[in-house]
Amino acid sequence: MERRLFVFAASAFIVAAVLGSAWMTGQFTTPAVDRTDGYVGELAARDQPWTRLFRVSDVLAGLACLLGVTLVPRVAREWPGWLALAAFGLLTVVTGLFPLDCATVSDPLCGHQGTSSGHLIHLVAGALSTGAVVAAMALLGASWRSWVSWLFTWLTLAATVLTVAGLAGGRGAGLAHRAQLAVIAFWLVYVALRLLVSDDREENEALTPAMRIAPGRMGGVGGARVRPDGAAGAGEATGAVDGADAGHPMETGAGGLAGAAEAWHGAGAAGAGSGVGSGGVVAGGGRQHVVVQGDGPAVLIAAGAAGAWFHWDVVAGLLAAAGRRVIRFDRPGLGLSPPSPVPPTLYAEVARLAALAPAHPQQVTVIAHGVACWHAEAFARLHPLCLARLVLVDPVRVGERPAPAAATRTVGRWLPALGETWGATVLARLTGPPAHRLLTGLPDPSGIYRTGTAVSAMAGEWLARGDMAADLRRLRAEKPFPGVPVVVISAGDRDGCRERLADELGGEHVRVPGPGRRIHLHHPHTAADAALSPVHVRRDVSSQVPEASEGSPRESTSNDGGSGP
Repeated sequence: MERRLFVFAASAFIVAAVLGSAWMTGQFTTPAVDRTDGYVGELAARDQPWTRLFRVSDVLAGLACLLGVTLVPRVAREWPGWLALAAFGLLTVVTGLFPLDCATVSDPLCGHQGTSSGHLIHLVAGALSTGAVVAAMALLGASWRSWVSWLFTWLTLAATVLTVAGLAGGRGAGLAHRAQLAVIAFWLVYVALRLLVSDDREENEALTPAMRIAPGRMGGVGGARVRPDGAAGAGEATGAVDGADAGHPMETGAGGLAGAAEAWHGAGAAGAGSGVGSGGVVAGGGRQHVVVQGDGPAVLIAAGAAGAWFHWDVVAGLLAAAGRRVIRFDRPGLGLSPPSPVPPTLYAEVARLAALAPAHPQQVTVIAHGVACWHAEAFARLHPLCLARLVLVDPVRVGERPAPAAATRTVGRWLPALGETWGATVLARLTGPPAHRLLTGLPDPSGIYRTGTAVSAMAGEWLARGDMAADLRRLRAEKPFPGVPVVVISAGDRDGCRERLADELGGEHVRVPGPGRRIHLHHPHTAADAALSPVHVRRDVSSQVPEASEGSPRESTSNDGGSGP
């Protein structure tokens, strides 16, 4: 998909170059504009016969340039140059929307009766667009270390100086301006060709010795491609989840998968006590971000939609202080984990949990939030011997979600590649940080919500919900739920859906006051206590109810005084 984006972006730049050269036909269709002294913008003046043709050409050329910049993948190191090129495209659109009133240079009577605001906007936008494209040439040339781009930069500067001198002296401005536009058009074609060539080169350079492929292991949770240094057997172990991405359930192999995770992030936890160790297991085309804290029985935390590891800092601290080994991770594209080239599936997420769970006969307590509750329930049904207890925080209702349309699945396949484009990065930088703070009240310490990959990962998980819900309904019909303690935590008023879920899973329902989407932030003690003691959860003394026997469904009300950061 990314290769296609390079092709689309390159094609857009070539279209922009062709449309931006429509002035060449104006030499024959608009003889009133002097070819030597009149500059090109006069061809689109309101009083000229072919004004609509040249104005439409300018607008479409600017839009094509903007589209090309929007679709360019992998722009982190070249951000300023592409920003300048996007400004050039936008200003070109403005010059087409606001034409000159008349041929300023070629018509001696032009401007004698005053000029409109659109005339002035055209002049200002034209000057700014020239500065923007020169800046784009210089910045991209510096990033690419390309003498060709620098040659275009100096030629454009020279033509610009000659154009200004011609306008000031009254001679030769038309020739210089036409030379300037021709150089810009050729440079856009050069940008298109370089995108295609650099894409092939970067793909070849990506296969370095540090990213060697384990023999026979091309799948995995997003592709088991890398064997982490110092993690013996990690490549083979992660390869055991090949079937997950293909949509096939996995009922065995959790112990082997756990060995890979233990070997990789064990060093961070060994000897750390209550400290925090950070590492990764191979997933999603790179090392998945995993944080291990504390020592003791394992607790695995699965964040909800758009969630990251640091949203659970308080809960993890409480569990580590109580003698638990807390494992947190980021799903592909979220947090600090690299994106996956394939859309998420329920079975892939189950395999991810299995890879991070301790090896049999050890068991793990799973705390899941939101849509991750689906992953956790499916993990419990497919790996019943691996689970000690299950805590579902504000689970999303499965319901009878319709199957996604073919167009939806197509968009989902494109999202991983679109997430690394300039357009997605702009959207994330403008909306990500304020949206995150508004929804959670927390800062973004690593700037993860300023990246386009986070936006595409969120959208991809949302689009995949229909298929995940269908897979979970099938699992509920085919696989019984194990007899493990279950706590379902919800917030706000009485929620019959979550009460029924607790009853169906043979667990208890705990209701806490406050907003339902941030229970782990506002009531961290409730989530921690549910994991530490599944049949005894912190609750207000005034609303305390008699203890129920383990495994019997009940409802309780929590008034936890804990608060998020």
